[in-house]
Amino acid sequence: MKISNVPWFVGLALALASINPAIAQQPTPTQKAAATSVASVDPTVLKGSWVRPDGGYTIAIKGISPNGQLDAMYFNPGALPFAKAQASLASAPLRLFFELRAGGYNGSTYELTYDPASDRLTGVYYQAVAKQAFDVYFTRK
Repeated sequence: MKISNVPWFVGLALALASINPAIAQQPTPTQKAAATSVASVDPTVLKGSWVRPDGGYTIAIKGISPNGQLDAMYFNPGALPFAKAQASLASAPLRLFFELRAGGYNGSTYELTYDPASDRLTGVYYQAVAKQAFDVYFTRK
C-alpha cells in the first residue's frame, strides 16, 4: 500500500483498517448514543391506566407486542375499542397512536408521547366529528 502523499494519521488508519477490518466498522459516538437511547426505552412503562384530567377519559394499556401493537381500551366512561393502537418502539421518546371508530368518534385520534420526567402521556387529540385538535395529557391512574 503506497501512502507517501497521504498524511501520516490517514495512512496509519488505512493500515490499521487493513489489518483489522472491524476497526473501520466501529460506530461513531453519535451512532452509539442513538443506539443507547433506543435500547434504553422500556415500552412496558406504558402498561396501566392513564386518565385525562380534563374529562376523566381513560386509556387502559394491558400489553405491548414486540412490533408495538398495543392491547388497549378507551373508557368514556363506558368501554370503547380502539380501531388502531400502536406504539413506535424504534426511537426515543416512545410515541403512541390511537384511533377510535366506535361510539360516534368516527376516526378521532390521539397522538401521544411518553414523557418519563413527568410520567405522562402528552400530545394532541383530534376530534374528527368537530374537525378540531386539542392539546391533552394523561396521568397514570
